[in-house]
Parts: sequence; C-alpha cells; structure tokens
Amino acid sequence: MESPVKAHRTRGALTPPAAPDGGYAWFILLSCFMVFGLTFGVIKAFGVFYVEIHQYFETTATGTSWITSIAVATIHVVAPGATALSEHYSHRSVVTMGGLICSLGVVIGAFARNLTELYLTVGFLNGFGCALIWTPTVTMLGFYFERRRPMANALSSAGECIFTFILTPLFQLLIDSYSWRGAMMILGGLQLNLCVCGMLLRPLKANREMIHLSKVKAEEEGLSLELLAKEDLGQDKPSNLWSEELRISDGADHETSACCEVGEIDQAPEEMPNVTMMVQDSNSRAKRAELTTKIRRYVDYTLITNPQFMVYSMFGLFAAFGFFAPALFLVPYARSKGIGEYEAATLMSITAVLDLFGRVFFGWVANLKLMETVCLCLRVKTRPTAF
Repeated sequence: MESPVKAHRTRGALTPPAAPDGGYAWFILLSCFMVFGLTFGVIKAFGVFYVEIHQYFETTATGTSWITSIAVATIHVVAPGATALSEHYSHRSVVTMGGLICSLGVVIGAFARNLTELYLTVGFLNGFGCALIWTPTVTMLGFYFERRRPMANALSSAGECIFTFILTPLFQLLIDSYSWRGAMMILGGLQLNLCVCGMLLRPLKANREMIHLSKVKAEEEGLSLELLAKEDLGQDKPSNLWSEELRISDGADHETSACCEVGEIDQAPEEMPNVTMMVQDSNSRAKRAELTTKIRRYVDYTLITNPQFMVYSMFGLFAAFGFFAPALFLVPYARSKGIGEYEAATLMSITAVLDLFGRVFFGWVANLKLMETVCLCLRVKTRPTAF
C-alpha cells in the first residue's frame, strides 16, 4: 500500500498547466476588456454626472468629488479581499457577484435624496462591486497569457480608453434626454453586462492542483516526522512485550535474567514521554506549516521583502493620486470656462484616444522584451511627472 508521504509527493509533483496564449484565452481577454471599460471607463466618464449633481444638490465641488474618491478608495482597499475570495470560491462567482453589486449600487443611487446616499451607493457600493470584479479578472488573464502577456494587458486595459471615448458623449446625451437620474439607471443596466464577463472566466483544468502544490510541500516535512516518531513508538512496544514474556517463562530458573529484563521494562516508561513529546512537536509543526500555507495562499506577505515589488507598489500608490483626478475635473473645468456641453465631453474623448495609443504602443514595446518590464514601467510612468 502506498504510504501517505509518497502519495503527497505524487500529488505535489503535478506541474502547473501551461498558459495557452490563444484559443479560449481570447475570450478571457474580451472579458477583461469589458471589465476595464465598465469599471474604470465609467469612473473616468463620470465627470459628466459631476456637473449635473453639483447643480442639482447645490453643493460644493469638494462635496461632489467625494463620490468618485470613495469609489476609487474602496476599489484599492477591497482588492486584496477580492483576491482571497476568488481563491476560496472561484473567479467566476466573485466577478458575477461583483457585477450585481456594481449595478445595484448605481440603480439605487439614481433615487438618492442627498449626497450622503450617493456616497453610500455610487461611491462605496459601486466601488465595492468594482473591486470584486477587477482584481480576479486581471488575475485570470495572467493564467491564460504568458508569452503574450504584456500585449494582452495592453489590449485589455484599452477597454478603459475606448469606453471612455464612447461613454462621455453618450452620458451627456442620456442626461439631456432623461435627466441624470434616468441616465444613471441606464448605466446600472449597462453594468449588468459585468455578470456576463464573470461567466466567461472559465478556470484552467489544473488550477486546483496548482493551489495545493505549495501546501503539500509545506506539510510533507511535518508529516514525515510524525510518521517516523510513530514508527519508533511501534518498534518499542514489541521489544517490551518480548521482555515481559521472557520474564514470565523463565520465572525462578533465571532470576538474574529476570531482574535485568525488569530493569529494561522499568526504563521503558521513562523513554515514553520523550517519544510522546516528539510526536506532539511534529504535530504542532505540521499545524503551523498548514496555517502559514493557508495565510500565504490568500495574502503572500513575503512579497514585502522583494525590493522590485515594493518599488512597483510605491509607483502604484503615487500614480493613483493623479490617475482619476484630471478625468473627473476636465469636463467641469471646461464647462466653467464657457465651453459647451458636448464640446467639453469631446475633450475627454480626445484624451481617451491618446491614452489608447500609449497603452497599445508601450504594450507592444514591452512584448519585445528589450528590457525588464519593471524598468520599462518605471521609465514610462516617471517621465511625465518630471514636468
């Protein structure tokens, strides 16, 4: 019969499935394209709603801008939790649920009576749904693309630019036709398509074995120690029984031998606590290894020791400060300067076209692998901030 250690080794020897870089991977790319458009594309085009909400509630510019700020902050804060949920359940179920929450938040926000209700619905609830959608979808894209991953990331993020280009004038048309409340209800229905994007996220066949790979390796050492200690304990018991039988059979004929055997029996219980402590120690180490593996499965805290990861994280932090603000305030600023409604919306569409060109071009350059991706990303992103 195959031992448990050998069985664990057999399971742990499974290799991760190769990224197909084609076939169904293009449907994953399409799903990610739609997700970028219906989440971040909507946030960038929300500047059109900004003007109408600002005038309707007669509030300050700061109070109105908190709607988008809460949504963006919620996306970044909830993103690690979304990753853990997708690992525990599935990417498909988490994204589908996020699409429902996203749509529900916008539809309820259409009936808001004050800014506080908009903060809770369009801000927090919609941002919470976007967090459940965005992170698992981008993760699934990485599973399906390896050789063409830079280009796949560029094409998928291009959905944000294309949707911004289309939605900005479309939102202005809907507001003129149905008011900002009616336009927001239509937007909520449009975001229901995020559930369809979630249904497209079919996992690779061997993904479950990949998840258990690190767990098997972590537990293997503790399991081996436990079995070894139990085997030693099992070997001690027959020797003690044999000495007991020998003492009874020899009886009065071999008193000296009997005394020696009794001495061995008396010493055996003294060795038993040591064996028991070894078993308990191996069990505790196995439990600690299992707990550590479970935690690292959801949150790999060891990444903080990686300098490149920390530099990239700092880049993401500072880039987020100025990523959405220009898009949100461009249309209101143009309107305050006397530019017409649709002309102001066209400005946002022009920036989306240039953004699209930059994403696709630098994605193509990154796919050439002329330099490391991290260095390329830092150079591209830090140069505009120098002016």
